[in-house]
Amino acid sequence: MSKTASSLKITEIFFSIQGEAQTVGKPTVFVRLTGCPLRCTYCDSEYAFYGGERMGLDEIMTQVIAYGASYVCVTGGEPLAQPEARALLTALCEQGLNVSIETSGALSVDNIDPRVSIVMDLKTPSSGEVARNDYANVALLRRQDQLKFVIGDRQDYEWSLFKVNEYALEDKVGEILFSPIYEQLAPSQLVEWILADRAPVRFQMQLHKALWGDKPGR
Repeated sequence: MSKTASSLKITEIFFSIQGEAQTVGKPTVFVRLTGCPLRCTYCDSEYAFYGGERMGLDEIMTQVIAYGASYVCVTGGEPLAQPEARALLTALCEQGLNVSIETSGALSVDNIDPRVSIVMDLKTPSSGEVARNDYANVALLRRQDQLKFVIGDRQDYEWSLFKVNEYALEDKVGEILFSPIYEQLAPSQLVEWILADRAPVRFQMQLHKALWGDKPGR
């Protein structure tokens, strides 16, 4: 397969521990696609906005399979900003891998291979990108999918809880994840809010940051 026929711009492919969502702690291959139309205030992957190497699907698959892992996560940037991301997801599924995609929810999640677990990040007010949320995506989520809210302050928390109730998310998705912004909101504070409200969510911290700090490629 040529690089021009069916290819994507790749920032990095690496092997690490999944730090978030349902498969947290699982050894996982990460395929980080280049480019993102959003500019969230708390973004920890700005290095993926530009550059990258254009690779054919066969090259990507060879690198992923070489790690010998069962789990693979396609991330970014915003992976769905590249049209060929859907072809990559299907190719990974065809290898019998457990595949997830991390997406902002600003771009449509329609027509993603049904075997893929979608981890969608609805942007909270402090992200600076709340207006980019495409709420039509919520109706497309299934029990195998997860919805994440990255929370930086009390306003973010209350906004997120309102969205959980507004869209009856507890009955729609497999996990509702509330995650504190790294080094901005104390994790214990978010836990206290969740417990006080008996919120139907799962608190999560980014395991990879607890292990290695705010380092790229982890």
